[in-house]
Amino acid sequence: MTEEPKRPEPPLTGDERTQLNGFLDFLRATVVWKCSGLTDEQARRPLVPSELTTVAGLLGHLTLVEQYWFNVVLNGQEDLWKEALEADPDAEFRVAMQTPIEQLIAAYEAECERSRKVVAGMGLDDKVPFRGDREVNVRFVVAHMVEETGRHAGHLDLLREMLDGLTGE
Repeated sequence: MTEEPKRPEPPLTGDERTQLNGFLDFLRATVVWKCSGLTDEQARRPLVPSELTTVAGLLGHLTLVEQYWFNVVLNGQEDLWKEALEADPDAEFRVAMQTPIEQLIAAYEAECERSRKVVAGMGLDDKVPFRGDREVNVRFVVAHMVEETGRHAGHLDLLREMLDGLTGE
């Protein structure tokens, strides 16, 4: 893959929801771009001292955080990773290392689509119970996911350049 894909540009104007969702979708598309076109071996290749910080591992992690924040926290669904993460805090990274990259990309895109649907039905000020007696609002979750996805998109950018020289925002 040598050319930059068409990604949804974040809007230069618009309300808070439009701009937050715009930046998040741009970052999500960047993640998919940085992970696309690699072999399974490349996606699993450790390039930094942390053996789990691989393209596959980061994509597995990003899929998990999409699922957790939007489907579990905001949508109140069962946390399907809870037991696995209690047994191994890095479970999503390890599972991803055994999963074909194309399957990881498809799972990430499907989870992002589910996340969009959850947020579309809520207001940014809507609050939900969070970890006991606390509350969190939708705005926090979306802003946090912009930060989380952006941070890991940066990691993926570096890993991809190290793998095959692909660069680009």
